[in-house]
Parts: sequence; structure tokens; C-alpha cells
Amino acid sequence: MADDKKSSTGSLNKAMKSLNSLEVSFAQFRVGMSGKDRLKIYKKLASLLRNRFSLMNALDIMYDSITNEGKNPGEPMAIAIASWGKSLQNGNSFSDALKGWAPSRERLMLSVGDMSDLEGALLNLIKVAEGTEKMLKPIIGAIAYPSFLLLMSVLVIYAIGAYMVPPMEDAAPNARWTGTARDLVAVSHWIQDNWLLAFSFFPALFLAIYLTIGIWTGPTRKAIDNCPPWSMYKLFMGITWLLSLSALIKGGVPISVALSALRKDSNRYLIERIDKAMDFIKNGDNLGQALSKSKLDFPDKDIVADLKIYAELDNFEEALDRLANDWLDASAEMVEAKASILNMVAMFAISGIIAWAVFGVFEMQDQITSAMG
Repeated sequence: MADDKKSSTGSLNKAMKSLNSLEVSFAQFRVGMSGKDRLKIYKKLASLLRNRFSLMNALDIMYDSITNEGKNPGEPMAIAIASWGKSLQNGNSFSDALKGWAPSRERLMLSVGDMSDLEGALLNLIKVAEGTEKMLKPIIGAIAYPSFLLLMSVLVIYAIGAYMVPPMEDAAPNARWTGTARDLVAVSHWIQDNWLLAFSFFPALFLAIYLTIGIWTGPTRKAIDNCPPWSMYKLFMGITWLLSLSALIKGGVPISVALSALRKDSNRYLIERIDKAMDFIKNGDNLGQALSKSKLDFPDKDIVADLKIYAELDNFEEALDRLANDWLDASAEMVEAKASILNMVAMFAISGIIAWAVFGVFEMQDQITSAMG
């Protein structure tokens, strides 16, 4: 049996005896910040467990691979694996061994399989992590490009107002500007006097949205949750929450316990939605009914309607898992479609600004010619 396989080097045991606290702290920071590296380790670990290696032997094999047979023991992930092995030898579970190395939500999902099916828990965690990544990329793309075009439009207006309009004004100091030329001159004067405000407005707006998007709650937040970028944030949070909830329930965790556990690692936005649902669940409602009575349309109005039906089924765990994954695929396509619309709107906006500025310059030239004639 593969359970009896032993590492030929014992490098992991040597590393566990020589762990330096400073090196460990630095490695914890690096590993904690690198979700992709942790995901690679989880995938390798799940693969080794599937081939019936014991957890300690699997860690030993991965340590040898990362350190090139112990030649590079200072690698952050190698130090992490050595620390996990030391914690396991001290009698801790794998999820406890990851304390300080991985977010609490990851450790929570792994704790479900600590005693029964760690491989299954790892696979569920990988599915959630990949689902989150799948949603994050199109959302960033949907917001980043239009934001770039907005900043470019400010730059275009500034360039025209600061470098093109003043020489033309000097050419006809007594001209009385009319129409688009007058508007262009007015914008030119304003942007020369307030260039700092013009260039800082959008960055300040984006920063304000970033800082408040996870803590803004209440009726006003519900009203604006249908407008981008808040609608995309709601979609992202809803999918990651539903995937995590599905993984926990699939692992045998009761709904109320799973919600309470997910609440501990959530921001104010998600806590508000979990708390309202939990209030109704405590009164005997199922998950779908609780989310419906919360009147927040979270994670999504159609998903809530489906959950009201699925929550009454005997195979709710499987139904919830299918629902979460189907919604993930559909939402990725929906975000890409919304991104195309936002990009198109932003392109039309900057094209319109440039056309307006060019038309204004032509009008200025005509009015200068008239004034000189």
C-alpha cells in the first residue's frame, strides 16, 4: 500500500528541527499573500492523497521537490511545508497547522475534511478558489479599461485646453467667441486653473469606491447595488459566498453553522446579508426563504427563487453545488457582456469629447479668420 511509503531523504524532519522564527515570519507573509502558490500546493497535495500517500509523506515529497532535495531550504513555501509538518507532529490538524499561513476561510473549508476526507476538502477549496479567480478577471477587465478611457478623456481635454486654445486666443485677443468655440475656451480656462482637481477627481472617486465598497450597508447600498461597479461587486461576493457555502454544506456542515463560520471572515457588506438571513433561519425558514425575506436580492434574485425550491429537496447539497457552479459559468459570460457594453460606452464618450474639441478648434479658427477680416 502507498500509505506505507516513506521519503528516502527525511529532509522535512531535518527542516522542522531548524526552523528560524524570523524566517518563518517572513515566509508566512510571502505565502499568505500568494494565493496562487497556495493553490498549487493544494493541488499537489490532493493528487498525492488521491494516490494514497499519507499526509506527512505527501508533505515530505513536496518539500524535497520545492527545495531541490534540500539544497534550497530557504524557499518560503518550503518553510511553510516544514512548519505544517512540525505542527502535525505536535498533534494539530492540518487546518490548524495552516494558521498564520492561509486565510481563515481556507482553513475553515479544510477543517471539514480534517478527520474524514481531506482530499475532498482540498478539491472543494480548489474549486472555490478557481471559481473566484474565474470571476475576478472579467470583473477587473470590465472596470479597468473604461476607467483608463475616462482618465484619457481628461488628459485630452487638458492637452487641448492648455496647449491648443491659448495660442489661438492670443491670435485674436478681441474676438468674441460663440457656440462651441466659446464653450471650448471656457473649459480651457477652467482646466488651466483647476488642473489638479481635474486629474485627481477620477482617482479620488475610484479610491473612495474601493475603500467603501465592502463596508457600505443599509437601504442606500441596496438601491445602488444594481449599478456598476457595485453590481459587479455584488455578483462577485455572491458567487464566492455561494461556492464557499456549497463546499461546507457538501462536507456535512449544517447551514446555520456554515453561515456562522463564513460570517467570521466577512466584511460588513456580507455580514449584513448573512445576519439578516440567519435571523429568519433561526425562526425555521429554509435558506431560500430566509434570503427572500431579507429583501436584499442577495446573492441574486433568480438564485434566491431557485434556493426556495431546492432547499426543500432531499439532495439539497448536490442541488446547491450544481446551482453554484452553473451560476458561476453564466455570470462569467454575463460580466464579459457587461464589460463589452461599458467599453463601448467609454469609447463613445472619449470619441465624443475628441469630436467636440476638434469641432470647437475649427470654429475658433473660423471666428479668428472672421475677426481678422
